[in-house]
Amino acid sequence: MSTPASSALRNVIGLVALLNFAYFGIEFTVALAIGSVSLFADSVDFLEDAAVNLLIFMALAWSAKQRARVGMALSGILLLPALAMLWALWSKFNVPVPPEPLSLSVTGLGALVVNLSCAFMLSHYRHHSGSLSKAAFLSARNDALANVAIIAAGLLTALHPSIWPDVVVGLGIAYMNADAAKEVWMAAREEQRGGTPHA
Repeated sequence: MSTPASSALRNVIGLVALLNFAYFGIEFTVALAIGSVSLFADSVDFLEDAAVNLLIFMALAWSAKQRARVGMALSGILLLPALAMLWALWSKFNVPVPPEPLSLSVTGLGALVVNLSCAFMLSHYRHHSGSLSKAAFLSARNDALANVAIIAAGLLTALHPSIWPDVVVGLGIAYMNADAAKEVWMAAREEQRGGTPHA
């Protein structure tokens, strides 16, 4: 039976998923327009977070077996963007033109605002023992750090035009994406064994 608290949590998780998906579209478009590896990687992270929060949204009403199946499938899907990241990196080295620094920093700032907003909304639920919402909160908070790095890359590029600040930040974000996919897989395996508590 749904409680007012669980209904409120579902509403917050649903809004967080929607915000992540919306900003994925914005950041992905800008990344392609200015040729930014870091924005491309971060847009993939937004898509990943949207998918994970959507899974959490549904998981609050699903059986453990259903959550485990979808979670394991999702972890595999989340690895696919790594191939797209390699393509973006290869393209950057073939055409080593630094991204436009103002667009890079402004888009990174927008991503920071979105992630901090999501972290604030989820902060009310972060102390729920064993809750998936805690993972969602920590993800939004940690993503904000990546956004600060993107803003810094834009400022460095403005001072000293180079592809390297963008590339280094992009690789760091791509690593976080791969690590998140691994965590989703491990959580789903534990869920399948019946070891993950309900939110």
